[in-house]
Amino acid sequence: MTQLQLHDTAKLRNGVAMPWLGLGVFQVEEGQELVEAIKAAVKLGYRSIDTAAIYKNEKSVGAGIREALAETGLKREDLFVTSKVWNADLGYESALAAYEASLERLGLDYLDLYLIHWPVKGKYKDAWRALEKLYADGRVKAIGVSNFQIHHLEDVMKDAQVVPMINQVEFHPRLTQTELREFCKRHGIQLEAWSPLMQGQLLDNPELKAIADKYGKSIAQVIIRWDLQHGVVTIPKSIRPQRIEENASVFDFELSDEDMERIDSLNRDQRIGPDPDNFDF
Repeated sequence: MTQLQLHDTAKLRNGVAMPWLGLGVFQVEEGQELVEAIKAAVKLGYRSIDTAAIYKNEKSVGAGIREALAETGLKREDLFVTSKVWNADLGYESALAAYEASLERLGLDYLDLYLIHWPVKGKYKDAWRALEKLYADGRVKAIGVSNFQIHHLEDVMKDAQVVPMINQVEFHPRLTQTELREFCKRHGIQLEAWSPLMQGQLLDNPELKAIADKYGKSIAQVIIRWDLQHGVVTIPKSIRPQRIEENASVFDFELSDEDMERIDSLNRDQRIGPDPDNFDF
């Protein structure tokens, strides 16, 4: 991982290249601030943007992408754009319609990655068939899931024509998901972290502070680097250009094996988001 750079990519099971680091926009409202954040990220070298229908900000994400492309001279295919189908749309026809609605809001012709947002019992398999059709028809470059536990993945894979290429889950030093990571690795499913900084709750952790001081880095940079060295794609959220730049400054150092283990030891199986096996939306 030492030689990684911001433009470097993980290769998904179908050969599609996905940037290791991207910009998350969860809990960012529609508006010019989001447009400017996306432009700043792209100009800094980010090539991956992650949104979702339920974030209700796809219009501003699309506007930011268009303006960033116009101002940098980059092409649409230079960016990797992800969105997700929300729980209310997890039927076959409704998931297909949700994809078209996301494209319309974003103002894009295709997505690079489309995910099922949550494993709603009794619904996600129909939605997965819809994603398989979108993929077979060439409407999307890659398909995957979010917040799926091992048993959800096994259930999908039992009947799937296409194995999920991504599983985007809550992942941070308090929730290291070791068994799930190993399962995904065995089956060629790339793990991706949402809320890698535990929504800021880890940014005053004394153990992480000691490690960060050792490397002359921030706690956020150490956590993001820890993600990358675990082979986990990560999408820290920020709206401030200074923080967006800081989050990307993680390619000029490497955590020692000892420090990786110290961070691993902070695990408490502690979630800040819902439990995928026990949630109500």
